[in-house]
Amino acid sequence: MLVRRLLIGSAALAGAAALAACGSGDASAKPTASHSPSATATDTAGAAAVTWPAPADAAASVKAAGLPMLGAEGQALHIHSHLDILVDGKPVQVPANIGIDLKQQKISPLHTHDTTGIVHIESPVQADFTLGQFMTEWNAPFGKDKLGALKTGGGNELHVYVNGKEQTGDPAALKLADHQEIAVVYGKAGQKFPTSYAWPAGL
Repeated sequence: MLVRRLLIGSAALAGAAALAACGSGDASAKPTASHSPSATATDTAGAAAVTWPAPADAAASVKAAGLPMLGAEGQALHIHSHLDILVDGKPVQVPANIGIDLKQQKISPLHTHDTTGIVHIESPVQADFTLGQFMTEWNAPFGKDKLGALKTGGGNELHVYVNGKEQTGDPAALKLADHQEIAVVYGKAGQKFPTSYAWPAGL
């Protein structure tokens, strides 16, 4: 498989650039202001809607996760996991370009290209990557009792499932593996969550 290199399109003349994706990229998406997930609006049922953009400084978030910024996607390890985050039963969109510095044309081995929730693990060396590292790249504190600015308590719980099976221990230490369906579920007990993902052809 050919190593995918960083591609700078004609938009670079205007100060914008896109990275090559492995089949599911969104070249037009750009990072937005950095902040942790927060309740920003209230719907008619009284549940808070959560917005959670990609960090503006991708390189700093990748460094905080203990990962390097690369000049191209690695191929020694090339797998994909899918992440769903639900807060009070409502999905939180996983942004495009987590782990990607469009301006500098650098990319982490752990990144997203689009808003499908597919997490790309494309490393030049064999290594383990964790859900906690990805959440750090997303600039979101994450652990047994916290999801960004959201805390457990007062009837709110945090559960993590892989392919429908609840995980125990520190969720940040969850090792990412190929074709996992990871569901991070925050809110009252008994919420529904996805147990599988319909993977696109080629992934």
